[in-house]
Amino acid sequence: MTVSKDTKTCIDECLQCYRTCLGMAMTHCLETGGKHVEPEHIRLMMACAEICRTAAHFMLLGSPHHKHVCRECAEICAECAKDCERVGGMDDCVVACKRCAESCKAMAA
Repeated sequence: MTVSKDTKTCIDECLQCYRTCLGMAMTHCLETGGKHVEPEHIRLMMACAEICRTAAHFMLLGSPHHKHVCRECAEICAECAKDCERVGGMDDCVVACKRCAESCKAMAA
């Protein structure tokens, strides 16, 4: 199976977002407290990390269902970026989520 340049880029963006969301939630957010540990914020970050990992997995499998997963991934990443902006001090997460959302949106088209 040959993977296109766009697919490789999207896989990389998804894996980067997965690492960033999971890492920031488990370190920065838990250590900072306050708004950073609101249950809805932590749940959204974990959902974002998981859908990113899943989208990357589906693309690596070459599954035709990756388009559906990428569409959902783009939606959750956009929501996570917005929430991380609201909470503040999470620029790395905001950037990773926005880049992944953009890449997944294109992949889902």
